[in-house]
Amino acid sequence: MTQLADDPTAVSILAAVPCYPVPAIGRSPAIDTLRATRVGHGFVIGNDGVMLILRRPWLILDLPVTPPIPAYLPYGSIGATRAELRCGLIPRVHLDAIRERFRASLPDEAAAFILWNEDRRTFCVEFPTVIEASPSRLVYQTPVPPPGWHVVCDVHSHGRLRSYFSPTDDADDAHATKVAIVIGRLDDPAGPDMTARLCAAGMFITLPRSPFAETDHGD
Repeated sequence: MTQLADDPTAVSILAAVPCYPVPAIGRSPAIDTLRATRVGHGFVIGNDGVMLILRRPWLILDLPVTPPIPAYLPYGSIGATRAELRCGLIPRVHLDAIRERFRASLPDEAAAFILWNEDRRTFCVEFPTVIEASPSRLVYQTPVPPPGWHVVCDVHSHGRLRSYFSPTDDADDAHATKVAIVIGRLDDPAGPDMTARLCAAGMFITLPRSPFAETDHGD
């Protein structure tokens, strides 16, 4: 097969983020390898569109990113959408601890990260160093996880205001793979509200369900 590029940088980029056509008949070793990888991502193109295949130690994501292409393509199907937490649902106790810390920080905004240990398959909460905090602004240091640990959730509060993702959040999240969460109305007697999304490959994806377990029974 003819090489797609002869520039070393272009070759490296295509190797890091490959794009494969789906064979009309039979399996593709290259696509199987992409789906089985521990860390990486790429795209497959089929007769029903283009799909992102993304893998992290804690995440499996197969997501169509285009509608079916109108031109005739002699390819097979890209397959079904798939979104799974390899790490499992996060114990509810961690969400409770974050909410408690955020309430204690009122009226200022606050932040937290949920990390997962790949070897021990356990979660922990890390509260970052805050550089600046006010009721409408928050600047903090993103943690650098030690070996074996992975950032799964990036959580911040909006204090007494409702939860939503701001343009600043969009810019901060554009190049990350994580679950981003905003918690607001922390002083509401009815309880706080929460908005969550999956950030992956520059896209913001609505989560089909909460990443937290309903209870901690059995965790």
